[in-house]
Amino acid sequence: MRGAFDIRRDELANLLSDEPGYRTEQVWRGLWERGVLPSDMTDLPKGLRERLGAELEPALHEVARSVSSDGQTTKWLWQLADGRRIETVLMLYPDRATVCVSSQAGCAMGCGFCATGQAGFDRQLSVGEIVEQVVGARRQALPRRLGNVVFMGMGEPLANYERTWSAVQLLHSNLGISARRITLSTVGVVPGIRRLATEALPVNLAVSLHAARDELRDQIVPLNRRYPLAVLMGACEEYLAAKGRRLSLEWALIDGVNDTHRDASELAELALPLGAHVNIIPLNPTPGYATLGTPAEGVAAFRAWLGNLGVNATVRANRGTDISAACGQLASRERPVALRRVAPARAMQASVIQASAAQASAAPNSPTSATLSTSG
Repeated sequence: MRGAFDIRRDELANLLSDEPGYRTEQVWRGLWERGVLPSDMTDLPKGLRERLGAELEPALHEVARSVSSDGQTTKWLWQLADGRRIETVLMLYPDRATVCVSSQAGCAMGCGFCATGQAGFDRQLSVGEIVEQVVGARRQALPRRLGNVVFMGMGEPLANYERTWSAVQLLHSNLGISARRITLSTVGVVPGIRRLATEALPVNLAVSLHAARDELRDQIVPLNRRYPLAVLMGACEEYLAAKGRRLSLEWALIDGVNDTHRDASELAELALPLGAHVNIIPLNPTPGYATLGTPAEGVAAFRAWLGNLGVNATVRANRGTDISAACGQLASRERPVALRRVAPARAMQASVIQASAAQASAAPNSPTSATLSTSG
């Protein structure tokens, strides 16, 4: 069964071949301009609504909706047709809105500090499952304009490259979202970065770096063992040469792990030649990683160190932490996580154990592994 946002316009025309010619345009505009599913298009005859509702089912079924205490962040827990679950986050600002979408159910990257990585990989999302998250968020955001789409939810977008890029093209062509307002985040899938450099649309690229020396990044981001920093930075240079777009480096500050002056100096050595902007993210709590993020004074010191070294850096404001909607917290569950603090040494030990376990549990022939090995 196809989802409503998986169907192409020519396929819709074939589906409506027994209807008046204007029906295709009517339904198409209802989907993409009004963001309404066929079963809810009250301007269609009841019989046609029912037929289209059966042919083009919604991809997402709402299980739970959480709203932050300030009312500015909404998180949806969706159930897919096969029972798997994903999450989407909408963040409101005075004159616009940003939606953070998932590209996979789960994630095979095995980053120990990320709740999605702790949960493991289920499957790739379809184009329609990705797009429908944006369409629903755009409708919810009204009267604010949906200004930005960030692929920073559950999953590694570049490990689901074909569907992610098809979704990006539809968001651009059918929803009118500028490519410069769409950001793809990756932990360093080098073949995907290189492929992205060849695409026509100039989307933004954010690299979740978190460590600037291989021995530490191998522990924090297990994919670094396949694509070490020299290879990753080379791919970033290729992307910049092709696109001329400013690169963002994401850095989740982990208390006592990657928040020292040495870490800042090593990060500066990578960021400055690329002209990259650094987004500093105090680590958000997850149940499987036994420490909190760097305290506020440490975050300020880390930013100051980078500034003194000439790096353009900002601290990302955590949104939706109270509803487990902040960076690294999406994990298909309904309850917020509990906060706790342990010694940094124990936190690193837990990270190594979790990362190794996640890698070991990922089958070599899983969809994600196949994408990583064949997309270059």
